Amino acid sequence: MIRIALLGTGNVGRAVIARLEALDDPGLSLVHIGNTRVTVGPSLHESAPHVVLDATASDAVAARHAEWLARGWHVVTANKLGRGASLARAEAIEQACTASGARYGDSATVGAGLPLLRSLRALRAGGDAIHGVAGVLSGSLAWLLARFDGSVPFSTLVHEAGVAGYTEPDPRIDLSGEDVRRKLLILARAAGVALEAHDVQVESLVPTEGDALALLDAPMRARLDAARGQRLHFVARWQAGVARVGLETLASNDPLAAGSGTDNRVAIHSARYAQQPLVIQGPGAGAEVTAAAMLDDVFALRDQPAFSAARPSKNVAIGIGRAIA
Repeated sequence: MIRIALLGTGNVGRAVIARLEALDDPGLSLVHIGNTRVTVGPSLHESAPHVVLDATASDAVAARHAEWLARGWHVVTANKLGRGASLARAEAIEQACTASGARYGDSATVGAGLPLLRSLRALRAGGDAIHGVAGVLSGSLAWLLARFDGSVPFSTLVHEAGVAGYTEPDPRIDLSGEDVRRKLLILARAAGVALEAHDVQVESLVPTEGDALALLDAPMRARLDAARGQRLHFVARWQAGVARVGLETLASNDPLAAGSGTDNRVAIHSARYAQQPLVIQGPGAGAEVTAAAMLDDVFALRDQPAFSAARPSKNVAIGIGRAIA
């Protein structure tokens, strides 16, 4: 019996609850649900969970990951502010895992469960040397730039992406590049590179003169015209000691130029893949795939030493949790 505490009941949290209910797995017991307004079930410490699921985007929650790991609680997260914030926080998470034996499941933090982090770590464990990582890591920006051909103002496409649910409610969060910076930090650190956040140069697309997104239309059209028929892509790169996030013009045969929709695409350059990079591509956004990735990390914990035999009432929090989500 794996006792689970779920933090966050936004889109991803609701998808986790729905997936747990559909699975109806007797080996999983959701004993605590919490958000900023209400808690269902015993308090987090009273419920003594085996696994804390962090489906928030909260810095305050991510700041407690190392503490929970040190207690011996496994942490599974879609929150990028654990390993994607300061290097000190990422190192504290590693140290807590080593000291307690607890595991940190972060498959959902980059690529919504695509085998990106798993592949990087497996290559390193096999003795490969990672020379660089590059990727289209924002599903919302991938969707926007795939459609931006100059026939429609860029701000109109941003509005359409918001209506379709591809961007955050405030699209400036996507346009700032900050989310992509965090993802690049997580990938680079998985490759063994101790990057600090300030080591990553970020080209923000947020207008500097004001809040109106229409201010983007002229400069984005100028960038498109300068691309001379090629497409713009928002790319994250770490290679040769340089880490950068921003707009790039890519040739049609570039491995990062393929794909469609909200696909994420990542190219891994290493000693083993020196002539041609290892390319991983697939849907990199969406509550359903993110929730599935989180629960995959939970299932992987079943290989750990036996969990407590205590058997609380099965999924005691789900019914109320669906009501408050």
